[in-house]
Order: sequence, then C-alpha cells, then structure tokens
Amino acid sequence: MTGPVADGAGVGTPIGDYGLLSDRHSAALVSRAGAVDWLCFPRFDSAAVFGALLDERAGSWTIRPVGEAGVSRGYVDDSMVLRTAFTTSTGAFTLTDALATGSDPDPHRLGALAPHLLVRSVTCTRGSVELALDFRPRPEYGLVVPLLSPRPGGIEARGGPAVMVLSSPLPLDMGAGAATGTIALEAGRTLHFGLHWAPLGGPGPRVWGQEELAGQLADTVAAWQAWSRMHQTYTGPWREQVHRSGRFLQALSYQPTGAIVAAATTSLPEEAGGVRNWDYRYAWVRDAAFTMDALWVAACPDEADEFFAFMASAAATGWTGTHLQIMYGIGGEHDLTERELPHLTGWRGSRPVRVGNGAWSQPQLDVYGELLDTAARFEDQLSSGPALRVFLTGLADAAAEVWRRPDHGIWEIRGEPRHFLYSKLMCWVALDRAVRLADRLRAADRVPAWRATRDEIREAILGEGWSPAAGAFTQSFGSDALDASALMLPLTGFLPSDDPRVLATVDAVAERLTDRGGLVRRYLTTTGVDGLSGQEGSFLLCTFWLAHAQALAGRTAQARATFERAAAHANDLGLLAEQTDPRTGALLGNFPQAFSHIGLVNAAWAIAQAEEREDVGPPGPPLDPNPQGRPG
Repeated sequence: MTGPVADGAGVGTPIGDYGLLSDRHSAALVSRAGAVDWLCFPRFDSAAVFGALLDERAGSWTIRPVGEAGVSRGYVDDSMVLRTAFTTSTGAFTLTDALATGSDPDPHRLGALAPHLLVRSVTCTRGSVELALDFRPRPEYGLVVPLLSPRPGGIEARGGPAVMVLSSPLPLDMGAGAATGTIALEAGRTLHFGLHWAPLGGPGPRVWGQEELAGQLADTVAAWQAWSRMHQTYTGPWREQVHRSGRFLQALSYQPTGAIVAAATTSLPEEAGGVRNWDYRYAWVRDAAFTMDALWVAACPDEADEFFAFMASAAATGWTGTHLQIMYGIGGEHDLTERELPHLTGWRGSRPVRVGNGAWSQPQLDVYGELLDTAARFEDQLSSGPALRVFLTGLADAAAEVWRRPDHGIWEIRGEPRHFLYSKLMCWVALDRAVRLADRLRAADRVPAWRATRDEIREAILGEGWSPAAGAFTQSFGSDALDASALMLPLTGFLPSDDPRVLATVDAVAERLTDRGGLVRRYLTTTGVDGLSGQEGSFLLCTFWLAHAQALAGRTAQARATFERAAAHANDLGLLAEQTDPRTGALLGNFPQAFSHIGLVNAAWAIAQAEEREDVGPPGPPLDPNPQGRPG
C-alpha cells in the first residue's frame, strides 16, 4: 500500500495508520509518518513513555523526511520488524523499526533476553534525502517532562521511575524536554538509533554503538523468522493472513509468565469522541484461552503448559474452590483498579482515558468453559501433574456450582447482571470438556455429577434461551434481543450446525444484526443492556464468528464472502482493531486486537475444513467444531 505521508502525527492519526512492534514484554505503535506514538516499557501494561496516540503532548519519537514523501511499508518476511520506505523528490530511504528480542538462539524462548531496547535504522537507498528527528519522551503518560543531558554518542533522559538513553550518531539540539536534528543522507549510508530503558536503582541504560544496534536488529529479524519456521505450518486458504495473525498473537504474549494481553493499547474508543474507552493491556481469561486455540491453527504453540501454569498461579487464593476472576495482570496481579487520566484529551477527543479495568471484579461465568475447552484441545501437550489436575477439576466444579447465577456476560456490561445465554453455554462447555478429560484429571468419580449438571444446563438453554418471537436464540433468558455470541452454539458443539434453530439464529444475526457493510454488531446498544451512553462500532470477531458458523453449516460461499468483508478491514500490514465505524469502515477500538485476529484464524480454518469436505464427496454429518487434527 502506498500513499503520501500524513501531515503531523499523534492524537488525530487514524488507528489503521499504525504498525505494531513487540519484544514479547512490551509494545510500540509506529505510524506511517515514522512516529512512535505509543511505547510502554518494560511491560505491556506499564505507563507509556510515548503517548501521543492519546494526546500529542504525551510524547513521541519521529524520524521522517523533510517535506513531502510517498510511503509504503511492510514487515520484514516472517517477522515483527517493520520496514517503511519513503520516496522524496531527491531520493529514497527505508526506516526499519524493532523492539529488540535479544539473541537467544532457541525459538521457544523468543524474547526471553529482550533488553528493553527500541532500534530504529535508516538507510538511504537512492539519491539523497534530508531527514528530521524529533525525540520527546514523556514518561508516566505525559505527566513527566524528563531532564535531557548529553552523553558521548547520545542523550540521557531522566525523570520519573526510570532512566532512558537515546543512542544517536546524529548530533542533536536539546531544549524543553525535546531533542531535534536534521541530516542529509547519501545513497548507501545507514544510521542506527536506539532507545534503551532501565529502572531507577538497577544497572543503568547505556549508549549502544552502531555495530551493536545493527546486530540487535539482525538478531531480532532472525529470532522471529526462526520462530515462524518452527511453528507456522498452516497451508489452507488465506495462508498469509493466518500466519500474520499468528505472529501478531504471539507478539501480544508476555514472555516472562505466558500471559496474553487482549490488545496493546488503552482507551482507543469504540466510538470516536465517545466514552466507551477501556484498558485492554491485561490477561483476560477468555481472550487468552481463545488466543491459545487460534495459535493451535496459526502457530502450533508449545506454550500450553506455560499458559495453564500462569492461569493456575494467577487464580490461586486462600479460598477453597476455583472461582476465577475474568482477568489478571500479566504478572498475575488481581487488583486492576480502574482510574482516569484527566490530563489526557484522548484519541480524537475520546474521554475519559482510563488505565486499569473495573471489569476485573465482575462475575462472568463463561471463563470456566473457555479454559476447559482450551485444555481439551491441548490435552496431549499438558503436563499430568497434580497441580494442573486440581486446577482444571476445580474449574468444572465451580461451573457446576455457579451456572444458575446472573452475571455481566462476555461483553462485560456495566448494567444489571442477567442470565446471559453465552455464560450458560460456556458453563455447559466446562462440564462437557471436563467429562472428556476425566481420565486425565483422575476424576472419574465426578463424571456422573458433571454429566447431570451439564444436561440440566442444556435443558435450560434450549427452554429459556430460544425466543419464538425473535425466531432465534437470544442474548439472555427470557429476552427477544439478538446477540452475536449465540453464534457460539454450533462453534462449541452444543448443537449441530445444521439444526434448524441454529440456522435460524445464523440467519437472524446476518439479517438483523449487521451494518450496511455486512459487518456484525455484538448487540444493539439501543436496548440499554450495557448501562452506557453512546454507540459502538461493528465487531470484527463477531463477523468472523458468522463466517465460522456458515462454514460449519456447509454454506461455504456465504462463509467466504463474510470472511472477506471482515478481513478487508485489516490495514496494509494485516493488523485489525476491535471494531469498525459502521459509516466509514475506519478501524475503532484498541489495537491490534487479539479477538479480531483469533476470529480470522478460526474462521479461515473452518472454511478450509468445509471446502476440503466438499472436495472429498457428498455432504455427510455436520463438521466437528473442535477438530483434533493439527493443520498443515
């Protein structure tokens, strides 16, 4: 994709203009204009060092051409290293950006030695170009304007709880918390820049030499490529999109613990100028379990044990039983108290800007099913140790205990709790998968009780979740309101994909819960169920769910069309946000969003299975929504 460099950067920049960098500890977003407008060190959920994404006063680091330029970009093959090509009237240059992963030769340990170093490399490829550098760090989400002081070969930025050193071969002018400079480059010349972060009280950051930075960049490319070669074997339709999504999901995983964040950002809105702005830089049980399922297709992960070890440790308390929070900090933290940052204006005026997430204390009953469903998928890769057996058995027992209670549901409504159909469904899944895993869990004695409760939940869903008035399964018991999460009934195997009630629900969602572009909404906010003002965009995950359900039903042409409508909203790098604007199609919500890439991967796999089945012979029984054969 090519086009002109946008004027300016920061708070007004379209969400789709950004590319993601990750060292599997933290994340950065780089705009098409060469601006790092978001960077959190040393963790995904740390306070931003650069936050111009949410307020232009909150800091950025720009390397860009002086004057007008055309731009195209892409990731270096099979990596998370971003290369942006600029073309000016006098020449051309490339800007290569990476969060350094370190040089561990073992692809299984990708990011284990990450030095908290952002590397930026500029190479003039033709003619001559004039470049401008503007470095404005603003730690603590812009609250701190650090003191800049010169070092041989760079600049030190000191202020707040950390120290940073900018390594620069270019002499820079300093003043008012900023360092700036320009340079003319001739063809064949390369300059490397680096930003090294370190906490106060520990070994300090240092100036990195040109060869060292070049080596870190090369090592990072090699590390990602080695991981991709080892793990990415999917060969079905949309292979490149699936592989990219697999890398993006791996990039959203926190290497030290095995946690997986829902997105790399906070407070990118569901409606421009609206209040539905949340912090997604935490480990949702649901999102993380779905991510592991998608990686099973897109990247053949070997981290199943690490993931379940993290979940078991994060959930551990002195209470008896296994009553899960719906989310944890990526280090296993329980208290994610939400607060507002009133000094930030928000992306395009979308306030408040929030850090933390108040949903951590909500009851959401679906998490038991998502974890046990993932455990069943990775059954052969899980350890058989007593701690994991106790944890998984406790999940099933907890689901059996709590399934009758109202909750806040998958969409984390901030209105009154209800008996959401999806929550009941996932309690059914928890017990269904526990029965399947009973021998491995050494829990044969619990099977009769688990089966009895599973069957009780099934009868409740069939009796109270179906609305004759709506002609579909609906959002909650006794409601006529549609909800896209009802598409999970066939995806989980609760009902066959060709059951008339399932097909009616699929058709109802496709006809009555889509925007004019054919993308699916989660639900209609006009019902007031979520207790929030304003509207939201169309939800990409739900659109991929629709494609998935259509594929399971053998409607492959419909499934392909639905898939393509959603996948077309990826930016030029293949990245998806949470939602799209129903009027313009522009990306909305936190970015990149794991949910959206999960949906893409799973829908592509389901369509591949359905089409393979069509090629083999006449239609047979409905497709298995939880196949055990690995793709590739």
